[in-house]
Amino acid sequence: MGFVKEFKEFAMKGSVVDLAVGVIIGGAFGKIVTSFVNDVLLPPLGVLLGGLDIKDYKATLVQAVGDKAAVTLNYGMFLQNVIDFIIIAMAIFIMIKVLNAAKKKEVAIPAPAPPAPTAQETLLAEIRDLLKEKK
Repeated sequence: MGFVKEFKEFAMKGSVVDLAVGVIIGGAFGKIVTSFVNDVLLPPLGVLLGGLDIKDYKATLVQAVGDKAAVTLNYGMFLQNVIDFIIIAMAIFIMIKVLNAAKKKEVAIPAPAPPAPTAQETLLAEIRDLLKEKK
């Protein structure tokens, strides 16, 4: 029973929950970036390359023979994944820079000074001090 309790404490720590949320958001963000690369960035690049889709770039290692499919090296898919990674990494880097800049501004703002004591609080403090002196 100790193992289950220990695991539950581990799983419910804030850092583990934060990590899980980060992984889920990162997966969704990855889909958005992949769509941006596939649907916005690569089509114009394909037009510039003569109508070729970068995903279609491949080298045939062994030609197809009869029922056997050709063996190909699909380096176009690899290039697309590298582009996806670079864009995701850059977007995360920019997001972290913005968050860090916001935290620095937040720390730089000094806390307001506590309000001055009211006349009643000052009088009570004087009475307290006089009572301490009589003891």
